[in-house]
Amino acid sequence: MKVEVDARGLACPKPVINAKKELEKINEGTIEVIVDNQMARENLLKLADSMNLKSNVLKEEENYISIEIIKSGDSSKSSEETSCKKESDLGDRCIFITKETMGTGNDELGQVLIKGFVYALTESKPYPKSIMFVNGGVKLSTVNEDTVNNLKLLEKEGVEILSCGTCLDYYGLKEKLQVGTVTNMYTIVENLKNSSNTITI
Repeated sequence: MKVEVDARGLACPKPVINAKKELEKINEGTIEVIVDNQMARENLLKLADSMNLKSNVLKEEENYISIEIIKSGDSSKSSEETSCKKESDLGDRCIFITKETMGTGNDELGQVLIKGFVYALTESKPYPKSIMFVNGGVKLSTVNEDTVNNLKLLEKEGVEILSCGTCLDYYGLKEKLQVGTVTNMYTIVENLKNSSNTITI
């Protein structure tokens, strides 16, 4: 069985996510992923390596790169066992988002990155126990339509979405909250204390 995934023109992390989705659909077979940049090429090879799958660069032209990822019964089993182990090791996780951008250096790039990060969360299991927004981060649960839509998907899966009430008031956004609930600093502290692993953005 061979499946072709055309990921040209897609921003990170979509080429990897689309490839992973197709791999999860098959027990055995090959997918050929077509991308148009070196970053996507490297990310796909890393994906194959992380899943214990064989991969080859089939063709590399000026406008596109074709990568083959091979999934066999043995490698599938190994990947599933590794995945289960990782999930059991993670335990409860909390994601604490303090701004509307990701990283420092360029805010426009930071906005692109945070959108990609929230989208990637919808495609990565196990989901976090909760996602909490403070300061400028509350804009992601209110006025940023891209992140709001993905946060709604996570909420449907049982992820608790919490936005700081003081922060919403400060930015005049309390009436614009589109996903999750308003929370207070005590609840935020309790969530952080009770989380086995906190990721701060």
